[in-house]
Amino acid sequence: MVDVTYYCPRCETLATVERDAYLADKSVTPYPLEGWSYDPPSALPDADADGVRFVCGESDGVEWSADGCGEPFYLNFVRHDDGREAESEPASEYVELNVGPRGPRGPDGPTP
Repeated sequence: MVDVTYYCPRCETLATVERDAYLADKSVTPYPLEGWSYDPPSALPDADADGVRFVCGESDGVEWSADGCGEPFYLNFVRHDDGREAESEPASEYVELNVGPRGPRGPDGPTP
């Protein structure tokens, strides 16, 4: 077992966790990856998911260098599908537009 450190991508608070010496880390992101499953850091070193979801400054099983921002961030492990490294992309965020009776409206254009 070794201590491994990760920075929160939002506020750069340092998180230290104890893990196996074998690491298959892919990235640390402020968002989850589409199709990845996440365990809390308290599940380490036996995490069975595709990554770990931290809450900056709050997650159990982590030594924090500061109070942190309280926002989630994600440690993504390398994942394989059919013997190839799986492509990663951020999870989709859907935005609902307020559409009036005449459809969506944008600016009317430049004023003369």
